[in-house]
Amino acid sequence: MKRRPLYQDYLLIILGSVLFAVSINLFVVPVNLYNGGIVGLSQIIRTVLSTKLGMNFSFDIAGVINFLINVPLFVLAYRSLSRKFFIGTLVALITQTLCFSLIPIPATPILDDVLASLVTGAIVGGIGVGMTLITGASGGGTDILGVYAALHWKSFSVGKLQLLFNAMIYTMCALLFDLSTAIYSIIYAAIYSFVLDKAHLQNIEMSLMIFTKNPQIKDRILKEFVRGVTYWKGLGAYTQTETEVLVTIVSKDEVNNLRKMIIQMDPHAFVIVNEGLQITGNFVKRLVE
Repeated sequence: MKRRPLYQDYLLIILGSVLFAVSINLFVVPVNLYNGGIVGLSQIIRTVLSTKLGMNFSFDIAGVINFLINVPLFVLAYRSLSRKFFIGTLVALITQTLCFSLIPIPATPILDDVLASLVTGAIVGGIGVGMTLITGASGGGTDILGVYAALHWKSFSVGKLQLLFNAMIYTMCALLFDLSTAIYSIIYAAIYSFVLDKAHLQNIEMSLMIFTKNPQIKDRILKEFVRGVTYWKGLGAYTQTETEVLVTIVSKDEVNNLRKMIIQMDPHAFVIVNEGLQITGNFVKRLVE
């Protein structure tokens, strides 16, 4: 299967990390809300250090705290996941740390309405981290744990683990700050997790039903995409000519390449694509390479 050049992956990682940092510093922090995951934990520690202990910093220290907390998670990534995932995640985290520290947080919110700010931040941030995940890397923190869990438990996804960890984070927000901060932050996290799962294409399974007269297509799916294929002989009701009917399951990230290959081999092939599947059985999620 044709893959993106490596430099394009790293450009996506850097751009996605910048978008995520922009969403936090420009839309979430100015309205006194908290991100989920390790970043949210870092923001809570930052706030406690500044408001409770009187420690002031010339820049937002949350990015540095986030980097330090991620060190043991990087050990997990290095030992349990691929080298490409490890390097890509390290690039993402360094980019995030620099952006968190260098992008100035507005003294007054860009958007006056809290809901408008959190929705904008959630969409931009979810797309940003999703861009990183589709390269086979992650944004660090619970993304590492989410990818690890999704590879070991089929019902898990990065977004689901985010929600579980966020429940703990926002309980802390309610106890340390006020209930409204926790409630608005929960709304932000729910929208962010939804967008993230939609942007993380490898985490979305899709089925294809292919009607073709080229018997070699199923062999190339097996060899190049390493996906199982079930097929049977069909008969066109109008033409009364024999055709092969193929059924295969792939990730959303693989669909475009597969469809291009099918059309190249049989320009008259008829392809039906379905999304939103629930799969039980031996389907491999290729979240990392």
